[in-house]
Amino acid sequence: MNAAAGIPRWVRKMAEARIPTEFGTFTMHLYRSEAGEDHVALTMGNVAGCDNLITRVHSECFTSEVLGSLRCDCSLQLRQALARIALEGLGILIYLRQEGRGIGLMDKLLAYNLQDQGYDTVDANLLLGHGSDDRVYDAAARILRDFGVKSVRMLTNNPLKIQGLRQLGVAVTGREPLVAPFHPESTSYLQTKAIRMGHEIGLSGPLKLNGASNNGSTNVSADLLAELTGRASGFAMHHGRPFVTVSYAQSLDGCLSSEQGKPLALSGQESLTLTHRLRAAHDAVMVGIGTVLSDNPRLTVRRIAGPNPRPIVIDSRLRIPLDCNLVADPGRPVWLATVDSGEPSKREALEAAGATLVRSAATGDGRVDLADMLPRLAERGIHSVMVEGGIQVIRSLLAAQLVDYLVVTIAPRFVGAEMTARLQTDLLAGPEFNHVQCLSVGSDLILWGVPAWKKPQPRGT
Repeated sequence: MNAAAGIPRWVRKMAEARIPTEFGTFTMHLYRSEAGEDHVALTMGNVAGCDNLITRVHSECFTSEVLGSLRCDCSLQLRQALARIALEGLGILIYLRQEGRGIGLMDKLLAYNLQDQGYDTVDANLLLGHGSDDRVYDAAARILRDFGVKSVRMLTNNPLKIQGLRQLGVAVTGREPLVAPFHPESTSYLQTKAIRMGHEIGLSGPLKLNGASNNGSTNVSADLLAELTGRASGFAMHHGRPFVTVSYAQSLDGCLSSEQGKPLALSGQESLTLTHRLRAAHDAVMVGIGTVLSDNPRLTVRRIAGPNPRPIVIDSRLRIPLDCNLVADPGRPVWLATVDSGEPSKREALEAAGATLVRSAATGDGRVDLADMLPRLAERGIHSVMVEGGIQVIRSLLAAQLVDYLVVTIAPRFVGAEMTARLQTDLLAGPEFNHVQCLSVGSDLILWGVPAWKKPQPRGT
């Protein structure tokens, strides 16, 4: 990175501290500019002297990032960028204090009023005496120089941002898009960015509401992970149990398998990679004993670079084979959620093989009481759980209303299996769930959102 005109005489680091987040642990560096403005750099890993460093230069947006405004995609892009850096394990996010594309919060609100009168974001800024985009990036260039970063891969949809950084001497070697899910309140804003400002949002036609263009499972996972991890953050502390994500694949006619107890490969390769990214975002991945007996899964994230979650098997009667993959892997001991029963010799053999037994109360029919078991997992440090099957486990979680997030893969095929191989529940309020988003990944359709539980009916109705 070469010195360039336009960089201020100084942007000085004033303090730094460790910042644990739901995406991972970052170091926050506060920089004060010559003009008295405070900017922030969030780093993960040792970024000093890096080449091709994954980098996001992000401008402050109080309305979206603090208040959750749906008029823009700033908050989602911020979270996507943090999730993307965490997936790589090395990167930097520079947060510049230049609200409203550099026009300030007051004029941003005035611009909103003009937009409500029919002006787009560009014309609203021009009517207020500003440029279409008044942001500058000299502080970002100076911060990168301070870290000795040699070149960057930018997380951005904005070619002008790359051009501006290059003019300041930043070597930009590549670009990765950050396409956030659209919302009816943000469609006009995003269309203006694409049509009038040249942002590369991947629009080849009309905007898809509540979805993004198909840019592959990497970008889809950033959208999903940002939404999911935001909801999971702090959940266990407030609710006393882990955040539960249920993820499964089904056919067009609603089948999860060809018949109960027999596995059926439904997801495409791209969807499977996305599933592995979801696993890596959770502390644990949980299945029922039926899934172990039929599939003998490993429940790893071997398709991506990321941490393997803790495997947990719901096994009331300790039927798990000693030679199955989950027990035989000495580097990743399995936890078995069970009731206080079973043959002592089998318990001793499993514990000798490295398995941990997590005992819970039993239901009337002798199964693991999920409502009792989940808090026991939280006590052991499990704050988020991804449940992948089988049908009985998912049904039980839905019946107990213990599902906090749903991720459903729909494969473009018909199976025609019996009702026992389908997931049937009358507990969801209608065919949809709240905050639903959908995208195509390969040949599959992925839907995700929050269950919409039916409210209890008053007595006498």
